[in-house]
Amino acid sequence: MKMRMAVIGCGSRGKDTYARMQKQFPDRLEIVAAVDPDPKKLLEMQEHYQVPAERCYTDPDPFFSGPCLADVACIATLDHLHYEYAMKAMKAGYHLLLEKPISPVKEECQAIQEAAHQYHRHVIVCHVLRYTPFYRKLKELLVSGAAGEVVSIQASEGVGYWHQAHSFVRGNWRNQKETSPMILQKCCHDFDILLWLTGKHCRRVSSFGDLRLFKESNAPKGAPKRCTDGCPQEHTCPYHAPRYYLGQLEQGNHDWPVNVLTSEPTKEKVLEALRTGPYGRCVYYCDNDVVDHQTVNLEMEDGTTIDFTMCGFTKENVRRIRIMGTLGELEGDMEQNRIWVRPFAGEDQEIDVNTLSDDFSGHGGGDVQLMREVLDLILDGKASEGITTVDQSMESHYIAFAAEESRLENGRTMEVQAF
Repeated sequence: MKMRMAVIGCGSRGKDTYARMQKQFPDRLEIVAAVDPDPKKLLEMQEHYQVPAERCYTDPDPFFSGPCLADVACIATLDHLHYEYAMKAMKAGYHLLLEKPISPVKEECQAIQEAAHQYHRHVIVCHVLRYTPFYRKLKELLVSGAAGEVVSIQASEGVGYWHQAHSFVRGNWRNQKETSPMILQKCCHDFDILLWLTGKHCRRVSSFGDLRLFKESNAPKGAPKRCTDGCPQEHTCPYHAPRYYLGQLEQGNHDWPVNVLTSEPTKEKVLEALRTGPYGRCVYYCDNDVVDHQTVNLEMEDGTTIDFTMCGFTKENVRRIRIMGTLGELEGDMEQNRIWVRPFAGEDQEIDVNTLSDDFSGHGGGDVQLMREVLDLILDGKASEGITTVDQSMESHYIAFAAEESRLENGRTMEVQAF
């Protein structure tokens, strides 16, 4: 038996990640319908995943008003469309695989949660970090008591200078009015994983951060509006678009992020996209307004403290964590896939997470494991303890909403319960 899935939003995540899982699980998953305003993307869904042409919709209304075609609707659109499509899909009979964030609006998140209960739908939010071997090993260590009772955590997400420029300056998530505040869009992942690791609830938060670099006032002298227009800084600017994207091609990468510019990346097509599309813009002349660095302090209900930092000014796209407990400490580096266990009484231990799985593709192996557990839930009725239901996901969103309000109010402490 196969789980039938409709993909709503056939961009990088919908088409190239979740639909591609059909090839990973050919005996358990079938892509049966697709919705996207871009006819080219729908043609690719037909060619790559054999979606029937009559079940490809540029207009979502006929899809939602017609008969229920699938078990699950995978919603991978831009953030502001999540609410409308989630509500229509649940009413039409679909369970949901919903990209994070649930919605950029708190009340819409709550309405989706309520509708999930009203219509008796599974709504699985794509907090893929929970499904990675790295974080699951950390969870196992904490449950075993390797650090004792958790007292304090230091966690960071280095977004990576190139990822910041690609996604949050030039790309789809650059402007919070069009999508979400960055602390919600990027870091609800991190808040979810911190809640899950500790098994504790958050009492209050405070936050600071702003947009430091990527604005017109910091543009180098003589910089044109586009990197392809003969920038005098092209040999020294780390954000020079042709050097970065063509460099990815030269290294043999034809997937993300290059395939966001053009679905069939070649040197000629990438250069054309840079000349005419958003990804060729100078990073100092974009319509971005999301922060490029932010720190959040969390106080948990039992007094445990957590400090989390998100920063776009790192060379690597990496998450690191240090967990300090009453009996020892744990440190982890997701880029290296290494965990260090340092008990106060006993020998230190280094764990190579690379030996724990043979598949670390897609968010450190999280994408594949997420889909595996969704298939188990829908086809076999088996819900894993860590599966990210909408009920579990909500607290991570409340923390993000509170953190953003705190940031806008100069770091004022926010009670999460108020959200």
